[in-house]
Amino acid sequence: MDRELHARLDELQRDPYPLYTRARQTDGLTHLAELDAWLVARDADVREVLRRPEDFSSAMALRPDVLPAPAALAVLGGGFGGRPVVVTADGAEHQRLRAPIVRGLSPARVTAVLPYAAERAAALVDAFAGDGHVELMSAYAKRLPGEVIGRIVGLDPADVPGVVHGGHRAEELLFRPLPEDEQIAAAEDVVAMQRTLDRYVQERYDEPREDLCSELIASVVEGPLTFEHRHQLVAHLQNLLLAGHLTTTALIGTTVLHLLRHPGQWELLCAEPDRIPAAIEEAARYDTALQGFRRITTRPVVLAGTELPAGAALFVAFGAANRDERRHARADTFDITRTSSRHLAFGFGVHSCPGSQLAREQLRLTLEELTRRLPGLRPAEDRPVVMRPTMIHRSPYVLRLTW
Repeated sequence: MDRELHARLDELQRDPYPLYTRARQTDGLTHLAELDAWLVARDADVREVLRRPEDFSSAMALRPDVLPAPAALAVLGGGFGGRPVVVTADGAEHQRLRAPIVRGLSPARVTAVLPYAAERAAALVDAFAGDGHVELMSAYAKRLPGEVIGRIVGLDPADVPGVVHGGHRAEELLFRPLPEDEQIAAAEDVVAMQRTLDRYVQERYDEPREDLCSELIASVVEGPLTFEHRHQLVAHLQNLLLAGHLTTTALIGTTVLHLLRHPGQWELLCAEPDRIPAAIEEAARYDTALQGFRRITTRPVVLAGTELPAGAALFVAFGAANRDERRHARADTFDITRTSSRHLAFGFGVHSCPGSQLAREQLRLTLEELTRRLPGLRPAEDRPVVMRPTMIHRSPYVLRLTW
């Protein structure tokens, strides 16, 4: 991708909503050179794609926006993973890969981890509550979700920061244009994370515990643990951990950002904390953390009046569908008092997010802590918020707050 196209992609990703509006108002689908894909922007069209996985395959769901340099790919070749994961699988294979994750993130498992999550949320806020200011992304949003999903998977708390860092570096490597030396450094961080996860696979195979890592191993391995099993399991764990912390980190950032940008709604939430669940749904709808996923057609199809050949790439934009006036009245207005209508922030159909309850519970704990303890929160006036240029985990780069 040339420099000019990268610049246009950056501009699009920092604020995609004006483009979404134009795409919804245009007959048929809009082709985006920046994403090399057809944009699916209307709620009804997004739902149609997600209802028809046999026609719109997930095989390219995580296709990178940027292809790493050969030297970075060589580093990645020395790691683990690179095998099919639930997000990129279809049909029976998708169900097989998804089943242990659904069990691992069941309502009972989420309920069991909530006391730990509440304890960690309170401790993280304790660390800055007396300071009068905080950069929320680094001090809180990037920490709580990793610690919680790490607990469920069975990671030692000492290993969580390295795994979280590796997840962020994997995202940068695949979705940001980086100089070659930085690509190599990012690839080394990703491989270090993978080696940590491989160590857990081997340890839990030898001595299973009551954790999700052990359950995943039991679902994949029959007999001796082979090198191929290790690759499969590291791919599983990497995908699960990245989905488990990157998305929730982004959602915490955007939720707090928009509440504080609308001080009347923040004050209402502080006065009436029973509105927290509704505030979470509105924040997820209004500025969706996971803006969308790619799909590829398996045969010639017609979508929204546009004829698509087999092999056509689509970007299925949950964030655009969530601003569709046909589904959500006053869709561009942030309003925590609105009557809830079903949004697509956590997907839909067979690929709906199995971790949505866990994400919502962490948002609930976060807003309970902040509204109760720091009702005077407001954005730091001298520090404008810059959004990270990515369609995968939309959030502020940094979120400096004061009180």
